[in-house]
Amino acid sequence: MFKKYILVFLISMVPLVELRFAIPYAVGIGLNNVLSFIVAVVGNMLPVPIIYLFARRVLEWGKDKKVIGKFFMWCLVKGEKAGKKLEAKAGKGLFWALFLFVGIPLPGTGAWTGTLAASILNMDFKKSVLAILCGVLLAGIIMLVLSFGVFGSVFS
Repeated sequence: MFKKYILVFLISMVPLVELRFAIPYAVGIGLNNVLSFIVAVVGNMLPVPIIYLFARRVLEWGKDKKVIGKFFMWCLVKGEKAGKKLEAKAGKGLFWALFLFVGIPLPGTGAWTGTLAASILNMDFKKSVLAILCGVLLAGIIMLVLSFGVFGSVFS
């Protein structure tokens, strides 16, 4: 059983899928919902400070490297594009925009992209981490509710 929770934790750390896949996975295999939710949120948030503090530097360093350059450049462009779009729409409500960007579980949004955007926009570290945490909690709740709907109708 412990191995299944570790898998939920690891899935929630993966960019693009994050807890948007980890929570439905946990519900689908019948794990405890509250514990799975907590494990997925912690797993999703664990990389956030590292991404905020180091991702931009690493991406800038690697954007002109032969093997990794295209991918790193893609990440930079995606982060900058998301950040500028967020900033243009939000103005002074950047905290709330970041919260909603991370919290609404759509493809390309989430803690990884939101953190990269916050880093590129030079948002305050504490405020951005708080907005991302709130967004991750919202996304987790949405995914938990949707998972019950999907799995509830599949197994009824």
